[in-house]
Amino acid sequence: MSAASRAPLRSTRARRRAVLTTAGAAVTALLMSACSSGGTSGGGGDTNFVMGKDGISTAKKGERAAAPDLSGKTVDGKQLDVASFKGKVVVLNLWGSWCPPCRAEAPGFEKVSQDLKDKGVQFVGINTRDPGTSSALAFEKQYGVSFPSLYDPTGKLMLRFKKGTLNPQAIPTTLVLDREGKIAARSLAALSEDKLRRMIAPVLAEK
Repeated sequence: MSAASRAPLRSTRARRRAVLTTAGAAVTALLMSACSSGGTSGGGGDTNFVMGKDGISTAKKGERAAAPDLSGKTVDGKQLDVASFKGKVVVLNLWGSWCPPCRAEAPGFEKVSQDLKDKGVQFVGINTRDPGTSSALAFEKQYGVSFPSLYDPTGKLMLRFKKGTLNPQAIPTTLVLDREGKIAARSLAALSEDKLRRMIAPVLAEK
């Protein structure tokens, strides 16, 4: 290969490295409060949601942002598209096997998932910041998690949420999507089984 042909190749590689570095920095900034008990809350400025006393932020029907494209491979290698669950209430839980609060809330999430699956509620996890799927699979086995989880090691799916909406800002984050695929509620902290049920109930009751 000539020096002239190597130059564009080096330039392309440099651009790719720059893009990856920028994306990595953005995800790192997003997860500065990772595995914490909270994060940045909304409700002011041009946002259309408010935070309740229980720490759960909600948006009124008609003022909700649509969830972005959330599709890809699951931790067990299958394909999944959250949009395919439109018509159901979807509970999204962002987690990492390295995160103690995620481990604490996992049994309750599985229990609620089982209790509500016949009532039109679908749970979907988004596993992030785990360098390989083996840790995520071990987590699911240990806590008996049966619902699917998208594998998002670099946080690309998280970055698809628009700023100023009920976007994820910490690990764990839990989002509830209404039957139209719009974001109705968000928690930036680990949830007890009871609090999770109370977060889902108003959205499930909507007609």
